[in-house]
Amino acid sequence: MQLIDGKSLSKKVQEFVKKEVEILKKEKNIVPGLAVVIVGDDPASHAYVSMKERACKAVGVYSIAHKMPETISQDEIIQIITMMNNNPHIHGILVQLPLPSHIDTNKILEVIDPQKDVDGFHAYNVGRMVTNLESFVACTPLGVMRMFEEYSIDLEGKDIVVVGASNIVGKPMASLLLNANATVTVTHIYTKDLASHTRRADVVIVGVGVPNLIKDDMVKEGAIVIDIGINRLEDGSLAGDVDFKNVSPKCSYITPVPGGVGPMTIAMLLENTLKSAKQFGDTI
Repeated sequence: MQLIDGKSLSKKVQEFVKKEVEILKKEKNIVPGLAVVIVGDDPASHAYVSMKERACKAVGVYSIAHKMPETISQDEIIQIITMMNNNPHIHGILVQLPLPSHIDTNKILEVIDPQKDVDGFHAYNVGRMVTNLESFVACTPLGVMRMFEEYSIDLEGKDIVVVGASNIVGKPMASLLLNANATVTVTHIYTKDLASHTRRADVVIVGVGVPNLIKDDMVKEGAIVIDIGINRLEDGSLAGDVDFKNVSPKCSYITPVPGGVGPMTIAMLLENTLKSAKQFGDTI
């Protein structure tokens, strides 16, 4: 069993981004700028935004967070995003999800300029990703693909089960795997007999937010397991969606929680912001 070390790989990506940011600043006087919109007081969302801000600072990316009250109107959020769309110093815009129930999330995401959609959630970028065209790709699935690349894991022809069908993780993950010529099964809350799918898979990728959902009898010997879930248990400890202790001995590769996919999500966000800044720089 080999651990897929997302923490080390994310540092490698961030070092690359830092060097590229310095070159961009020196050659074109451009500092990549990232704006985050966060609505409400959800502690997990605020903690995640703080992590993004620290990561930006570490690589030389300018970041600003627009923190808004839970009661803000949809039109007010749209006005702020429109302002950022028109700001030449902002190259990436992301809206921290979930949004309050009175806000239409899809409408908000579609207001973002697709060229600044560094989270890869705009329908324009989703469509281009599905058709395997150049686009911004959702950061978590992109981070998983980078892990496969780093560890020289060839996906072509492999049977892969994606557990979870969210717009943020499951669906884009499946599309990227299809683009890599894998055979993909997507399972979700309505799937009958989940274990019958995961047991035959060469690769299991799970991201549903259910602690220890995947047990050792649900994966075959030699499987590759990617655990995207991160859950805080009653004792304060973190656990993934995979029963790591009992599943890992059966795996050829597995990601830990924490230290697996999580750090890669932020690393890919930084890389996407750099990519956007370079594209804007090329139009000058």
